[in-house]
Amino acid sequence: MAPTRTLKRLTTVIPAFALALGASIGLASAPAQAAVWNSCDQWGNTTLNGYTLYNNIWGSGAGSQCVWANSGTNWGVWADHPGTGGIKSYPNSKKVINKSITSLGSLSSSYHVSVPSSGAYNTSYDIWDTDYDYEIMLWVNRTGAVGPLGTSQGNLTLGGHTWTVYKGNNGANEVFSFVRTSNSTSGTVDILPLLKWIKDTKGWFGNETIGDVQFGYEITSSPGGLDFVTNNLTVSGG
Repeated sequence: MAPTRTLKRLTTVIPAFALALGASIGLASAPAQAAVWNSCDQWGNTTLNGYTLYNNIWGSGAGSQCVWANSGTNWGVWADHPGTGGIKSYPNSKKVINKSITSLGSLSSSYHVSVPSSGAYNTSYDIWDTDYDYEIMLWVNRTGAVGPLGTSQGNLTLGGHTWTVYKGNNGANEVFSFVRTSNSTSGTVDILPLLKWIKDTKGWFGNETIGDVQFGYEITSSPGGLDFVTNNLTVSGG
C-alpha cells in the first residue's frame, strides 16, 4: 500500500468539518429504516454502545462518502470515489482495548458484511498498539487492484483462517498484514494467537499494549457509488 498509514491514524483525532455534499446523498446512503446516526462529514464520528464510528475520508483525490449506523456493530457506508489509484478512505468502527498482549486472556472478533462485487477495496481489521509504532492489518476480503504493503512472508494458518503474511514499513510505523487466502463475508477471527505469533514466534515486537481494534473498508475506488454494509460486528476480550 501507499505509505500513508500515519495520515489514516491521525485523521481520527482531527475535528470534524462538512464536505460539500447535498442532504439527499446522506439520505440515499442510509438504510430503509431511519438510522440512529449518519454523517457525510469528512471526519464525521460518533460513539455508540462502546464503539466509535468514523467516516474517515483521509486519502487524496477522494469523492463523496456518507456513513450511517444503527449501532456500533451495525452500520454501513455509501462511497463514490473515482476509479483512480491510492486509498481514499477507511470508514470504520473502533473498539478500544488498552491491554498488553501478555495480560490479554482472549481477543476475538466476529464479522458479517455485505460488500460490492465491483470497485477496488479491502474489508479489514486495523489493529494498533497504543504508541502507534505497529499496525496489524487482517484482510478478510478484497476486490479490484489492491494489495498490502511490504513483502510476503509466506502462508500461515492461525486464528481460524489461512493468511498470506506481509511485512513492511510505511516510513512512520511497522505494518504486518495478514491477507486471507480466499474472500470471506462472515466469520470469527481469534486475534490473540496472531499477536502472540508476531511477538513470540517472529519477535517482530515485544509485549505491546494493544490500543485500538478497528474494522472497516479501505476504499481505493467506488465509481458511481457503492454500498458497504456491516450487518454485525463484535469485538470481545480482555
